[in-house]
Amino acid sequence: MIQSASLALREAFSPAFRSILFKSVGLALLLLVLLGVLVQTLAVKLIDLESTTWDFVADLLSGAGVLIALFFLVGPVVSLVAGFFQDQIAAKVEAEHYPGDPPGKELPTGRSILLAMRFALLVLVVNIGALLLLLVPGVNLIAWWAANAYLLGREYFEFAAMRFLGEAQARNLRRERQGRVFFAGLFVAAFMAIPVLNLATPLVASAFMVHIFKGMNGSRRTA
Repeated sequence: MIQSASLALREAFSPAFRSILFKSVGLALLLLVLLGVLVQTLAVKLIDLESTTWDFVADLLSGAGVLIALFFLVGPVVSLVAGFFQDQIAAKVEAEHYPGDPPGKELPTGRSILLAMRFALLVLVVNIGALLLLLVPGVNLIAWWAANAYLLGREYFEFAAMRFLGEAQARNLRRERQGRVFFAGLFVAAFMAIPVLNLATPLVASAFMVHIFKGMNGSRRTA
């Protein structure tokens, strides 16, 4: 698993993936900026203390709150963005490292986007829960890491598996190997906690889970 994680990290930032990296990071940044502007605009409109000084303080505090909120929104945003690029990432990994295996099949566009939206909503709910636990030292970080490890491991693994299996079969395989998938998810969640680099989560996680799935099937990497 460590070797697969290391390989996925190298691949995500390699020249072969540069185009997808720029597009996925750019889209994630655009969505985060739009969300930040929206939240800040709503906060300014809702907060009116009828005092220039206190309004200024409130603006500063709300700005800090928006930054904290955006940290927790990175997960849902990159999860949504992943739906647009996962097939491209998986296809490149499969072609480069498993050329002897039959290539995976792309999910229908509509189904892929629907799954990405569902995934993003689940991650959003989990991160809101973690945000509410912010005042409990240590607990919120542990809860955030464990919950995201489960969700990220489940979704990215099932996507990699669904390129070769039906949805029900992919889900059953994930349940059979849930321990391994969860530990793989811990790596993805840890990566997503790193500011700035976490914008590349779709590339790293998608490539990583292709290797995990292939390893379960007994496929051998050529490099």
